[in-house]
Amino acid sequence: MSASLRARIRCSEPTVGTFVNLGSVLAAEACALAGFDWLVVDLEHGAGSEEALIGQVLAAGIHQVPVIVRVESAERIRSGRVLDLGAAGVMFPRLDSAAEVARAVGHLRYPPEGDRGVATYNRACGFGMQADALQTANEDVVGVVQIETVSALAQVQAIAEAAGVDVLFVGPVDLSHALGVPGIFDAPEFRAALTAVVRAAKSAGIPAGILARDRERALECIEDGFTFVAIASDSALLGAAAREAALPINTQGEAVASR
Repeated sequence: MSASLRARIRCSEPTVGTFVNLGSVLAAEACALAGFDWLVVDLEHGAGSEEALIGQVLAAGIHQVPVIVRVESAERIRSGRVLDLGAAGVMFPRLDSAAEVARAVGHLRYPPEGDRGVATYNRACGFGMQADALQTANEDVVGVVQIETVSALAQVQAIAEAAGVDVLFVGPVDLSHALGVPGIFDAPEFRAALTAVVRAAKSAGIPAGILARDRERALECIEDGFTFVAIASDSALLGAAAREAALPINTQGEAVASR
């Protein structure tokens, strides 16, 4: 990449990625080859573990596609582990307040800006052979904070302004459930919440992000002001393609309604 992911997403142009939750190196590489700007490897809900992460980071990296990791929790060690393996950034789920966010994003950077543990013999530092790695790490790392609870929504402006937050990311299903309108994405409460997130992000000078079910919805989200947009996931994309391919075909060779 000619510029770090952090520099790219802070520009006005939208970027598009997808979630990788199968825990598969080959699925990660296929998604990287597909042309996404970034991938999010999901350790919160995905099938893979930290042990499977390195293969996915390497597979995407071959094709110059950076990987962000959604960690299981905001514990310091979780962020440090994935960053040491070469992740470009971390996505934090289920944070409810600006204070929690400040603590979490502090784990992404070396002292004095944060409390990330310092070591140079890991992959992120070229196993000790990349002398300037520590000098650029704090500047390049990406911190993504999910807005998916009522508490987080109530403090969204303060969260957006917290040092080290680079993206506010809406989890639509979680947030709609939290607002009492599960899966009703055109509900006034949900639409108002999206507007509040975009407004807070713009005010703080950072991107707003969201998960979209498909390309059509992604384009709608971009029109709404989101510029860091994930389209589905490796498993969802595979399932949708497989379902379409499996539609029954009549004697005229035409697809018919699913069973």
